[in-house]
Amino acid sequence: MYFLPKRFPKKITAVFLICGVFFGFFFDHTLSVLPKNYYDLNDSPKFEFFDYLSQCMYAPYSYLYFHLYDRMNIRLRYSPMYILVWALISVGFERVGDLLGIYHYHHGYNLYISFAIYLVVLSSWVGFYYVIKAYGAREY
Repeated sequence: MYFLPKRFPKKITAVFLICGVFFGFFFDHTLSVLPKNYYDLNDSPKFEFFDYLSQCMYAPYSYLYFHLYDRMNIRLRYSPMYILVWALISVGFERVGDLLGIYHYHHGYNLYISFAIYLVVLSSWVGFYYVIKAYGAREY
């Protein structure tokens, strides 16, 4: 992320980084809490420091998503293809994490559900990108 050319002002960069962390924490903590614990991160159902570190990886992920979307100048009609490619990449990384023992699925949760969640999140990020592009640099 640090090696990429700067495309956005610092405030917008921070928003894009926080966006990834927020959605990562939101879905990981929504889906991995009682009464229905659909999956555990790492080796324990308890939240640990390494869980925090693994969830912070969403910050560069979201920044790269926004950076490439902007750099490639994706038109809105091609956004579904961009979203689909990123959702497949995300599921691929999650599958690798599953094989490495980072994720432990319960109660019928599987990668198909994650794929649907990725589609929703990445789609909302495209909408968010256009809102930021239209209104992000304004001073109020």
